[in-house]
Amino acid sequence: MVQPVKDTKFDEYLEFPCPFTFKIMGLANVNLTDQILAKLQVIAPGDYAPKVKPSSKGNYESVSLVATVTSGAHIEEIYNVISNLDDVRHML
Repeated sequence: MVQPVKDTKFDEYLEFPCPFTFKIMGLANVNLTDQILAKLQVIAPGDYAPKVKPSSKGNYESVSLVATVTSGAHIEEIYNVISNLDDVRHML
């Protein structure tokens, strides 16, 4: 089970709105990036150009993208929603 992200100090260190980079690592499949973007569009609509890198053996891939966030709670919400996708293993 994924631990929810809460009580962070993003509000103390960032001025909002601002761009924020998310890096998601998950199982390599044709739908991982689409799943991430579908969830992200609901929370933070925008035009995204994700960068996808496969692992050396091809079992996993990392998806990096930049989203405009409006608050620390907004960042926490994105982390919690995306990290709960079945194919996601880690999120930075």
